[in-house]
Amino acid sequence: MKHGTHPPYGAVVFRDRSTGSLTLTRSTLVSQDSSKVVELDGRTYPVIDVDITSGSHPFWTGTARALDTEGRVEKFQRRYGRPS
Repeated sequence: MKHGTHPPYGAVVFRDRSTGSLTLTRSTLVSQDSSKVVELDGRTYPVIDVDITSGSHPFWTGTARALDTEGRVEKFQRRYGRPS
């Protein structure tokens, strides 16, 4: 790789805003606010706040609602169907 053309790749912590859970990983993303840091396992890492993670997404937490599709075609036919 050419030096100076790629963003720095380093350790960063993603924090879920709704649950407060922390995920330590490596990324090229950098925090907009350099004062946001967190200490994890005795080391200090930059923090990036995210709105949704697998810990808060309805699909992964099992709180997703199933849509009721029964009767939708009949309802459409009653409203917009051909007159008899």
